[in-house]
Amino acid sequence: MTQGMLFDTGEPPGPVDQRPQFLAPGAWLMRGVARVQAPALLDAIRDVTRQAPLRQMTTPGGGRMSVGMSGCGARAWISDATGYRYEARDPLTGKDWPSMPGILRELARDCASRAGYDGFCPDSCLINRYRPGDRMGLHQDRDERRDVPIISVSLGVSAVFLWGTPVRSDGVRRLVLNNGDVVVWGGPSRLAWHGVAPLPQAHHPLSGEIRYNLTFRVTA
Repeated sequence: MTQGMLFDTGEPPGPVDQRPQFLAPGAWLMRGVARVQAPALLDAIRDVTRQAPLRQMTTPGGGRMSVGMSGCGARAWISDATGYRYEARDPLTGKDWPSMPGILRELARDCASRAGYDGFCPDSCLINRYRPGDRMGLHQDRDERRDVPIISVSLGVSAVFLWGTPVRSDGVRRLVLNNGDVVVWGGPSRLAWHGVAPLPQAHHPLSGEIRYNLTFRVTA
């Protein structure tokens, strides 16, 4: 059963308990920790995507992802006919990926520390844009270092996050993630299967009908 509700504004009214909530060994959900910073975070996203435009990447199987993607930092994740990997240069522009804005890096470090992962220093931030109907299939993050956690920040319209375990046959829980919610997973949960259900038609005052997701990783 879905844990929580979806709201027209994309977030619940009133204050939320920001203390880390246990999801699984090594995995934590933190409600609303990035909500106050959301306007500035969205400005940072817009600055990055002016330099490295959002695009729908192709998969090795020839399909096209529904989600719009970009990135920043020393390397960013890409997908094309030859496979999945990290690259130091944006294949769309031929230039280096934009530097990671300080507000993004510090948010990732703070959230990692709250979850017990001190010293986290991301070198890559993947930016995903979801429009109504966009989804992300179940997957594991295997292209990055596995001895450090993944930090995932939700902004804008609420979405249903599909959260599993490292064993795909275990199934998934459905967690509603609202504007400013953060999920951190590492350790025994580092290779947990996860995804995003199709984004509902909704509206958020900061992002309209859009949900953005920031995923911070260490790639080298």
